[in-house]
Amino acid sequence: MQSSFLNILRCPPCGAPLSSNGETLTCTQCAAGYPVVNSIPRFVARENYASNFGFQWNRFSATQLDSHTGVPISRERFVRETGWSEETLSGRLVLDAGCGAGRFAEVALSLGAEVVAIDYSSAVDAAQRNLKSHPRLHIAQADIYHLPFAPRTFDFVYSLGVLQHTPDVKRAALAVIEMAKPGGGVTIDLYQRSWRTLLTPKYWLRPITTRMKQERLFAAVERSVPALLAVSDAVGRIPGIGRYVRGFVPVANYRGVLPLDDRQLSEWAVLDTFDWLGPRFDHPQDAPTLRQWLEEAGLQQIDVQRLDHLTGRGVRPA
Repeated sequence: MQSSFLNILRCPPCGAPLSSNGETLTCTQCAAGYPVVNSIPRFVARENYASNFGFQWNRFSATQLDSHTGVPISRERFVRETGWSEETLSGRLVLDAGCGAGRFAEVALSLGAEVVAIDYSSAVDAAQRNLKSHPRLHIAQADIYHLPFAPRTFDFVYSLGVLQHTPDVKRAALAVIEMAKPGGGVTIDLYQRSWRTLLTPKYWLRPITTRMKQERLFAAVERSVPALLAVSDAVGRIPGIGRYVRGFVPVANYRGVLPLDDRQLSEWAVLDTFDWLGPRFDHPQDAPTLRQWLEEAGLQQIDVQRLDHLTGRGVRPA
């Protein structure tokens, strides 16, 4: 762990600086201790409500990284949703809140940022394996509600595809926003809530699938995806209504949406179908609610719109 990372870490309960002996971080005020495992500070229990994400990202650690797919899917989404460029991020300190296996951290690093990537789950181990060659990357396993940093530490903060899977989405969003410096930029995205949400097959199935052991659920998803993709493709070819009707087939089918080959389409389908059905929490939000949160956090230049997901952006006043 680099000294520059240790300098910005704080004890989550009391906010005091931490000291390190290489294997443990110790609070200089309350003497709380936090283990460092695989060079990653651990501020939470290894198993928690996000354990399914640790399972899936360690199983599919490289699936959604642009360096693995060979196409800039993650980069294009990151730039589209944040509006940030290499000129914006180069040399800046950036927080990735909910990094998963590191797909967006990889993009931010490629744009010149110094990235602090945190996740509640053991997905941090996958991110470490994927991105460990980057000297500007720092990783911690941490609770989004009790982040191990002083408020207003980061030049830019983002959380993509994460916050709807927390128990209290508003509280999580405000905690992330609080990390941005005066003049700093914030981007968060969420699943959008609308009348269509009620028609989405995953919400019919989740009362059952969220009670299943993750290994059993994953095995069921893996077995069923080939057949479900075939049905989805067949339904999608129905003239006029096919692209709408195929949304009722409970499988993540990106054919015609993302530039992936057949093997990649199948892999993404297993990953994202499991991602639909496995998380303990799934709380979509609407645009007025998200805008209200950004205003309550004191941000300016607020922009809320539907991009890949419902995306909110803003800047903390200088």
